[in-house]
Amino acid sequence: MENWYLPITIVPGIGLLILSTTNLMVTLSNELSGLINEQSKDDSIIHRKLAQLKTLNRTMVFFYIAVACLAISGLIGGLQLKMIENSATYISVLGIVIMLLGLFFLIKYSYRAVSIRQDQFNSKFDKN
Repeated sequence: MENWYLPITIVPGIGLLILSTTNLMVTLSNELSGLINEQSKDDSIIHRKLAQLKTLNRTMVFFYIAVACLAISGLIGGLQLKMIENSATYISVLGIVIMLLGLFFLIKYSYRAVSIRQDQFNSKFDKN
């Protein structure tokens, strides 16, 4: 792999995605705690938010695996061993595909989060 450092240059971007996803998870966990401790529990919203938390967890796992793949491919490429040179490219591609899967889950989370928020507002207005 001639440009062995290329996979490593993607890692900071994934790191920022991990950071923002962690912030989403913390916020969602706090919302869930508030809903669970609230007197008027809306079980359907709580279950949907728990599913959202699970989606974010999967996203984080995909991002972690992607970082591992890209770091390993950079290491293999940096060693410049001819017999495993092609494997560094394949591992890089695998890391990018896994990162894209994580992004897909973030998109899924975003659409569902808006839907859940709309349902929360609608249920509050229906009670009044």
